[in-house]
Amino acid sequence: MRQKRAKAYRKLMAAYSLTFGFRQPYQVLADSLICKEAVEHKLDLVKQLGIVLQGTVKPMITQCCIHELYLQGKGVQPVVDLAKTFERRKCNHKEAIPGDECVSSVVGDSNKHRYVIATQSQPLRSKLRAISAVPVVHITRSVMILEPMSEISQQVKARAEQQILLPSSTETAKLAATAPAAEGPPKKKRKGPKGPNPLSMKKKKPKQAESAPRPATKDAEKSVNLGEKRKRVDDEQVSPAPPDAATSHGHKRKHRRKGVSNASGSIQTLETGE
Repeated sequence: MRQKRAKAYRKLMAAYSLTFGFRQPYQVLADSLICKEAVEHKLDLVKQLGIVLQGTVKPMITQCCIHELYLQGKGVQPVVDLAKTFERRKCNHKEAIPGDECVSSVVGDSNKHRYVIATQSQPLRSKLRAISAVPVVHITRSVMILEPMSEISQQVKARAEQQILLPSSTETAKLAATAPAAEGPPKKKRKGPKGPNPLSMKKKKPKQAESAPRPATKDAEKSVNLGEKRKRVDDEQVSPAPPDAATSHGHKRKHRRKGVSNASGSIQTLETGE
C-alpha cells in the first residue's frame, strides 16, 4: 500500500474512533462474496484487512453466509475452509436467509456494535451508505479498498463537533447565575480630543516633604568655630605696645651679636652700643 493511501485510511479510522467509538481490534463482518473473491485472487484476507484498517482486526461471519457457501457446491471448499476460521456471529435466524439481508439485519439502523462490513455486494454497499457509522471494505482488481465516509456519517460528525464547542446545560446555568443583571443600553463614549500619550510624558518629580533642619555636621561646626575665632581676632583692637623703659629714659638700645669662638672653644659675647 502506498504511503499516501495508508495515511488517508489511518486518518479515516481515527475519525470513526473519535466520533463513533470504534476501537481495536476492529470487528470485521465479512460475507460469502468477499471470501470467494479473496480465494480467487489468492489474498490473505485477514492480513489485508489489518493493513487497510491500520490496526488489529477480528474477522467474523454469520451462519447464513456460511450456509450460502454450502449451497454453491463442492468447488467452493477452500472458501468454506477460510470462512470457518472466522468467528461465528449469531444472527438469530431460525431459517437461513440471503447473506445481504442477514448482514443488513445484524447492522441494524445505527450499527451499535460497531462492525466494519467487508462485502462485494453492490446493493448491500449502497444500502449501508444510508446508515451512519458503517465503514465498508471491498476488493477491486485484487486491491482492498476502504470506502470514504458517507454523507450521513459526515453530517453526524459535524454535529458532534459543533456540540463539543457549545457549553453544556450545567455550564449555561452557571453562566446565567453569575452574569450581572442588564442595565439598559450601553452608554456611548463621547468623542473628543485625545490627550497626550501618558507613556511619552515625563514623570513629575515628587515634592520633598518639609522636614526639620538637619543637625550640623562636624565640618560645619569646625567652619563655624573658625569663623567665630577669626571674627573675634578681627574685632579685637590691638593695643599699642608700651614704650621700653630704656627708650623712655633716652638710653640707646644694645644689640647682642653672636659670639665668636676663641681658641679654647668658649663663646665670647660682645656687647656693642650704638
